[in-house]
Formats: sequence, C-alpha cells, structure tokens
Amino acid sequence: MREPTDLFAQSLGGVVALRAALARPDMVRRLVLVATSGGVPVQTVGASDWRDDYYRMYPGAGRWIGEVDQDLSGELRTVWAPTLLIWGDQDPISPLAVGSLLEQLLPSAELRIVSGGDHDMVQSHPQVVAGLINAHFGPPQTGTPEPAPLNPLVHGTND
Repeated sequence: MREPTDLFAQSLGGVVALRAALARPDMVRRLVLVATSGGVPVQTVGASDWRDDYYRMYPGAGRWIGEVDQDLSGELRTVWAPTLLIWGDQDPISPLAVGSLLEQLLPSAELRIVSGGDHDMVQSHPQVVAGLINAHFGPPQTGTPEPAPLNPLVHGTND
C-alpha cells in the first residue's frame, strides 16, 4: 500500500486484510470483513470444518488454503481502523460467534447481522451487503447515488 486504503475482505481474505492492518496501520483507513475467520480460532466457537467440501468443489485449489491457521487474537486490539463486520446468522463455516468475538477484539468494530445469511451472503444478499458497506463508508460525495436503504433483514448486535 502506498496511500491510505480501505480494505474489503471475505472469508479467508479477512486474515490477509487484518495482517495488512497490523503491518501498516497508518495505511488502512477502514475495514469491511465479511464472514471471515479473521485470524481467530474458529473451531473453538463452533465453526464447521469446510476443507473437505471445498476441495471436492475445487479439486485444483492449492492445499495451502486449508492450512492457513493463524491466531491473531492477541494482536487485534491494536487495529484501530473503523471496522464493519458483516455476518450471516446461518453460516456454519464462520458462525455468528466468530463475528461476535472479532467485535470484542477489534476496538473500532461494529457487527451487523444479515438474517438468513450464509457464507455466500455477498452473492445471495448483495443489496443488503452493499447497503451496509455504503453506510460504513459514509454519505456519498456530490454527484454519486445515495446508498440503498438498509434492509429490515439486517440488524446490529445492540438490537
């Protein structure tokens, strides 16, 4: 990164985004993490093991994908970038408990929950996810369209 950047990451990409935020906190303005492990031990909070199904669906995928096992829990309290956490309440791969744990560990995080959302909620609920992201990034600049209103299927953890 050569200039301040906003990072969006889904699933395994969340580990990459958080490692970037840890390595270059001066360069990460905002984070959006969707249904990720985020570098926390997801099996301890009830996540299912997705690897066998994944390799059946994508037999050519690199084996390293299933071997990423980093626990960044102890470092996440130093990530001050405003962070939007988007989780589905029906995701067995990254259950809501993972999002809740990340909300506790990241000092500037807000968890939003997509009702009926699974691990593929970016594809199955694109308008809901886009509305949350637009709201996180703030009001649009002059000449750009307003973000879509938030879907009533979405709620925060404080509701």
